[in-house]
Amino acid sequence: MAVRSGRTVRDLRRGNRTAVLQRLYFDGPMSRFELAPATGLSGGSISNVVAELVEDGLVEEAGTVESDGGRPRTLLRVTPAGGHMIGVDVGETRVRVELFDLTLTELARTERPLEHHGYDVEVVVGHIRDGIAEVLAETDIAPERLLGVGIGVPGIVDRTPAQGAVVHGQTIGWDAVPLESLLRSTCELPESVPYFIDNGARTLGQAELWFGAGRGSRNAIVVLFGSGIGACLVTEEAEYGRPLEWGHVTVRVGGRRCRCGALGCLEAYAGAGALLDRWREEGGRPPEGADEETALAALLAAAHPAEGADADPVAAAVLEEAAEYVGAGLSDLINLFQPERILIGGWAGLQLGTRFLPAVRHHAAAYALRHPAERVSIALGELGPDAVTVGAASLPLADFFARGGVRGARSRG
Repeated sequence: MAVRSGRTVRDLRRGNRTAVLQRLYFDGPMSRFELAPATGLSGGSISNVVAELVEDGLVEEAGTVESDGGRPRTLLRVTPAGGHMIGVDVGETRVRVELFDLTLTELARTERPLEHHGYDVEVVVGHIRDGIAEVLAETDIAPERLLGVGIGVPGIVDRTPAQGAVVHGQTIGWDAVPLESLLRSTCELPESVPYFIDNGARTLGQAELWFGAGRGSRNAIVVLFGSGIGACLVTEEAEYGRPLEWGHVTVRVGGRRCRCGALGCLEAYAGAGALLDRWREEGGRPPEGADEETALAALLAAAHPAEGADADPVAAAVLEEAAEYVGAGLSDLINLFQPERILIGGWAGLQLGTRFLPAVRHHAAAYALRHPAERVSIALGELGPDAVTVGAASLPLADFFARGGVRGARSRG
């Protein structure tokens, strides 16, 4: 049956369910009385939708609240056990797998190192497969309960009819890797469980915009600093974010060789590996055998020692140079997109932290046009090192919301 707008009754019902679920998810608990003006639906529609969602196990009562002169109103919330998602972060040094309930509360996690194998495709696929099996076994949750598996990866992700998500990761040696089909043939998950594979900067961006420092912003950029550098742009036109290969903008013509093979990329001056290389070249001594996270912490400690100790001038100069390149790179984003906020995340971005921010802000303002630079705030993300996995898990959650809280292809008639 169709209505005048061209939408079917099924479409309208799905849209109403989506509106109620999202409002309860982000602003709940709420009463039925509050839901009507918050969603724009009539009281009768709210009653019908809530009854459906309660029957489906997606909404539950959460106590009562006094009303003005009337009976107490029952509060409603999204049921945590109404569904489960897995988030995967394919990072520089490890693969992290986390299992979440419907409210994105972590239930289990596991990590598997990559240091000795790099980004060998078989190793990464095996780590994801084993990690998924481990977190499900730890919680005794049936795979059929999963709404999906979200995965954040380095590189550009294309979606193809034949192979699903295909990853082009030039800096990690992945040339059109059919990651989704490899996981389908390797992981023991039902065919009904979808995979959502996207750039790690986008999953970080979605997490910060839904749950972190970007919440409420309609025009923001979230940047990710690790061994590599990326960004996610969120605008009215790209509500869930669009990944940007920001780490490979040219900040110095004919400059240092980047991991991607080009000269003068921002990543060649401000990625964690590049910072450590610069420190070594100028005589610095990172700890022998240390991973990048430990070595970067040593660089920061050398540049900003405890009170009474002398700073390492080489370490300080490397960080100051990086801050200028990052500021110049941010100025390009400011001039092009005029965002309200820029948020800095990723493990290296969080390590650099508040000591790095003042210099970055100074250089961004110096290189950007004055008007958009005066309107943007530059701050750290709030979600810490788990932001990519949280964002990855939010990809199947967003799809679930868009379908009105209906799993897979199943729908109400």
